[in-house]
Amino acid sequence: MELIENYALKSLNTFGIDVYAQWFGACRSLNDWQSYLQFAADKGKPVFILGGGSNVLFTRNVEGILLRNEIPGISCTNEDEDFVYLRAGAGENWHTFVMYCVENGYGGVENLSLIPGSVGAGPMQNIGAYGVELKDVFYGLRALHRETLEIHEFGLADCEFDYRSSVFKTKWKDRFVILDVHFRLRKKPVLNTSYGAIEDELVRMGCDTPNLKAVSDAVIAIRTSKLPNPAQIGNAGSFFKNPSIPQEHYEQLKQNYPGMPAYPSTQTGYVKTAAGWLIEQCGWKGYRKADYGVHKNQALVLVNYGKASGSEIYNLSSEIMASVNEKFGIDLEREVNVY
Repeated sequence: MELIENYALKSLNTFGIDVYAQWFGACRSLNDWQSYLQFAADKGKPVFILGGGSNVLFTRNVEGILLRNEIPGISCTNEDEDFVYLRAGAGENWHTFVMYCVENGYGGVENLSLIPGSVGAGPMQNIGAYGVELKDVFYGLRALHRETLEIHEFGLADCEFDYRSSVFKTKWKDRFVILDVHFRLRKKPVLNTSYGAIEDELVRMGCDTPNLKAVSDAVIAIRTSKLPNPAQIGNAGSFFKNPSIPQEHYEQLKQNYPGMPAYPSTQTGYVKTAAGWLIEQCGWKGYRKADYGVHKNQALVLVNYGKASGSEIYNLSSEIMASVNEKFGIDLEREVNVY
């Protein structure tokens, strides 16, 4: 066990916020997690857990011990005529895992290509894109209880997946560390190209008979064209969730905004609308002040152009939320975790 004092976190968060952890430790195994968590409990030190750093906004230095989940590995645990079952360490890079599946002909995650972050972060917020969510391929996971240090098994129902949410962001928030995730993938892929942009991109690519790689390539091309590369401009992807609003409220708004988009919602009597569209209508797209702002191509993405502080970006998000509420009567919710 090795703890590093006053550890710089700028390279470990995709916003590139220049903050420090009082103490830092890398966890690459179950034994590492148990040792570090027991040490923190014995010393009475608070613990902050970091995955890929792609869904967090640091507004201050981290007090206590920051532990980074770096558990590696991808392995096949079982297979039958139709499915293959893969287990991936929580510290594996998500896109690397997706590429492994695509290269081996395992279908189900190709629409989730190029999503930043780690495998372990996926179930926490039920990552999703282009008509697919992690819950669609989820088979189970193992997690370590942070206080008892006991291993718990979670199945699909146990996780209570919802739109960008799970029990790990609600009733069990900060109670477990995800160790590894179990996936069920198709050996005979069923491609999901229903998302309009994918079909258009496949046409542009001249692809008449798409396969896993073609769909993945299309998604990568779309994401690259819309979203800034964190290696070039600090960001955490979509900063806000798409809100669900009552059908009646939507119909009233549509009278004044006929182009207002709407999508099916899991809530009866509600529709989901696009947060990016709402933000753009409020004039925020392309906004910049000092070293922070809203991306010019995607209003959902808040950016750090170099030396912005987390507080500046957080305050900007609050201004955006207030303006959307004033104009549309809709409350936006941050998707990014704020520390």
